[in-house]
Amino acid sequence: MKIVTLIARVLLGLTFVVFGLNGFLNFIPQQPLPAGPALQFILALAATHYVHVVFAIQLIAGILFLVNRFVPLALTLIAPVIVNILLFHGFMAPSGILPGALVTIFWIILYVNHRHAFAGIFEARS
Repeated sequence: MKIVTLIARVLLGLTFVVFGLNGFLNFIPQQPLPAGPALQFILALAATHYVHVVFAIQLIAGILFLVNRFVPLALTLIAPVIVNILLFHGFMAPSGILPGALVTIFWIILYVNHRHAFAGIFEARS
């Protein structure tokens, strides 16, 4: 399990460092934009510069994964990004859901390994 966790952490880190940096440096060629609501959503995120925050979170979390420091924090930061990737592709652009599914699997593997850090949030308080 240790090797699987290491592989998942490194792949998750590399994925988000590359795509986080790409958001700022644009070194990966842009795919054609999807039509309809997906295009409107992407244009709204770009026009409001919301994507810069998302790319920064991806970059920070990816670096934390790669250096193996504050992994529970990185898992917490990147979880909403992954949820939005899955929702975007699930509802608006289903053809691109595979990378989102893969990072979800990597996230779950890391979460299982670090679940002790999240134990307190699942305690019912009266």
